[in-house]
Amino acid sequence: MTRFSSRHSTSPFIWCLAIICAIISVAVIIGGIAIFAGYMVIHPRVPILSVEYAHLDLLKYDIVGVMQTQITIVIRAENDNGKAHALFDETNFKLSYEGRTIAYLRQGEFEVDKEKTLSSHYVVQSYPIPLTPTMIQATDYAVKQDVITFELKGGSKARWRVGPIGSVKFECNLSCELRFRPSDHNYIPQSHCTSAHKH
Repeated sequence: MTRFSSRHSTSPFIWCLAIICAIISVAVIIGGIAIFAGYMVIHPRVPILSVEYAHLDLLKYDIVGVMQTQITIVIRAENDNGKAHALFDETNFKLSYEGRTIAYLRQGEFEVDKEKTLSSHYVVQSYPIPLTPTMIQATDYAVKQDVITFELKGGSKARWRVGPIGSVKFECNLSCELRFRPSDHNYIPQSHCTSAHKH
């Protein structure tokens, strides 16, 4: 009886593919270590967005229930990092009154130098806003109490460059109330109008 024996050997293509995968895996590991090392060297703090100043430029409403307003808002971007510049992008805020959106604030990409701050000025002018009976009552009460409140919500995507390899990204979200005195249109500062607390 004749026996046939066969020897199976791994093809060169499989060997090449395995080597390439191994090289890629090593490169990814080394890159991750380098980014982590760069992060530890820079040790970035989360950037901070806060309302630096605001002013109620215009507030008009009539007995029919239509309100017009213009508000100046100054938002400060703060970079506490002493070893890297911070880039802020996709900066968007929504200004509301009694739950109704009255304006959007948007800004393109901007950079804040090491251990610096940058103030962005927004002049927000709303179209005539029809008020519901509930909103009319709230506005009447606010004027009598000499405190009218608007809501500001939004944020920005911030990042630091960690050497030539990668970047560290953060979400900076801001949600606070903007309070004004209708009698003199001045802003009543709020200590919590910031995206984060400093450590």
